[in-house]
Amino acid sequence: MTTTVAERVLPARLGSPFRWLLASSWVTNLGDGIAVAAGPLLVAALTDDPFLISMASLLRWLPPLLFGLHAGVLSDRHDRRRIVLIGDGSRVIVLAVMIALLATDRLTAAGALIALGLLATAEVYADNTGSTLTPMLVHRDDLALANARMQFGFLTLNQLAGPPIGAALFAIGYVWPFAGQAVLVLAGVLLVARVRLPAGVARSGSAGSALRDIREGLAWTVRHPAVRTLVLTILIFNVTFGAAWSVLVLYAADRLGLGPTGFGLLTTVSAVGGLLGTGLYGWITARVSLGNVMRIGLIIETLTHLILAATTSPWVAMPVFFVFGAHAFVWGTTSVTVRQRAVPAELQGRVSSVNTIGVFGGLVIGSAFGGLLATHWGVAAPFWFAGIGSAIFLVMLWPQLTRIAHSG
Repeated sequence: MTTTVAERVLPARLGSPFRWLLASSWVTNLGDGIAVAAGPLLVAALTDDPFLISMASLLRWLPPLLFGLHAGVLSDRHDRRRIVLIGDGSRVIVLAVMIALLATDRLTAAGALIALGLLATAEVYADNTGSTLTPMLVHRDDLALANARMQFGFLTLNQLAGPPIGAALFAIGYVWPFAGQAVLVLAGVLLVARVRLPAGVARSGSAGSALRDIREGLAWTVRHPAVRTLVLTILIFNVTFGAAWSVLVLYAADRLGLGPTGFGLLTTVSAVGGLLGTGLYGWITARVSLGNVMRIGLIIETLTHLILAATTSPWVAMPVFFVFGAHAFVWGTTSVTVRQRAVPAELQGRVSSVNTIGVFGGLVIGSAFGGLLATHWGVAAPFWFAGIGSAIFLVMLWPQLTRIAHSG
């Protein structure tokens, strides 16, 4: 029975190298989930300056925008496994310095912000390059399954388990969450060191300029109709998503009447929905084409914003968050799989980085819109903007979605 379960969860055909990569991804995701809660808590404990506290959140989104394209160039030029090792190894060193300063009461708020920025920057390089390893290790037909397992680790460990563990460890002592993260990231380094990649993909580090390589990745994305449309879809729907979710704390309190515990419950319910999406992903993709999976997902996202804009009842909102969590997992896994199938191996890093710019650029733009709308027209306004905007873009993109999913 144990063998049967293991084979269903992680079939042998995926290979040992992918299993080592998956194990590394899971343990580092748990460490990063711990830091999601512990980082802002640490800054808030070291200062009561609202600007400095807000910088802790900004530093999570800024590095992908600043360094994402360069990370893509490096991953297409050099040994990808080595980049992941260096990126995560650098994080272990930064965490060790943080722990030493915390243990001796010498860490300031500014120092903590610098450390968090360095950690987030190193993570950009490790994560962007790590995303290019799966299509090197797994057959094209198994990419959906492999990415589903990767997304499962991110969802359960980074989003669901990590933050409460980080908060609990921080309550025990400031050092403990960062010590835990350091141990987990170090374990991830040791695990990915076991991965052996096929030869012949990485290029020489002396080939041309970084700007030329960036232009090449951007030009390929623009010329490829399916991948171009996929990146634009992600950008547009992250603008609408970012607008609504940027005021989620205020929405939960002012619109739904929920306190801090209730707000946390919204996130938990969404993550549990993601677990349902994890369990059903294979069943769904065996019966529904990827194009229709994407269409249905964007319908769900549009309806999510509209229902939340209209309701004031937490009993209505909770099921909506549950369904949205399932959709977010299914959509994320499908979009990664579609992109990996379409992009040549030598361009995986750069095109992935263009996608990353779309993700975080959309979130930043949407957050700015959300704050302005909520300030002038109330906390429900960003959700109306997100719902109506998503509906308009969905109609415009509808014919293209099946072409995206079936692109060779």
